[in-house]
Amino acid sequence: QVQLEESGGGLVQPGGSLRLSCAASGDIFGINDMGWYRQAPGKERESVADVSKSSGARYTDSVKGRFAISRDYAKNMVFLQMNSLKPEDTAVYYCNAAIKIYLGGSYIDFWGQGTQVTVSS
Repeated sequence: QVQLEESGGGLVQPGGSLRLSCAASGDIFGINDMGWYRQAPGKERESVADVSKSSGARYTDSVKGRFAISRDYAKNMVFLQMNSLKPEDTAVYYCNAAIKIYLGGSYIDFWGQGTQVTVSS
């Protein structure tokens, strides 16, 4: 059984900062990509950023220069530092990880339950 647990969401004023954290735990043989998605009310879920050893860090255009993703490979954690936040960043943010649960298995997508980020004055 694998779990992704997020933390760090909340309410922040425009221009402010938040740092999201996600920890993967359970029966983990290996992790490829880890990243963050978000879903705003009435919109589809979109990729925000992801990071892997092979591809490095990748960002959607709307957050480039403002958000920074990082990983602690030893602790199976991923972080998202969000700076210069805008009201349009308001969404539920989900942690995502491609996890292999046994040797020879395929990587499977796992999701956290989501953490609310609200940017408002």
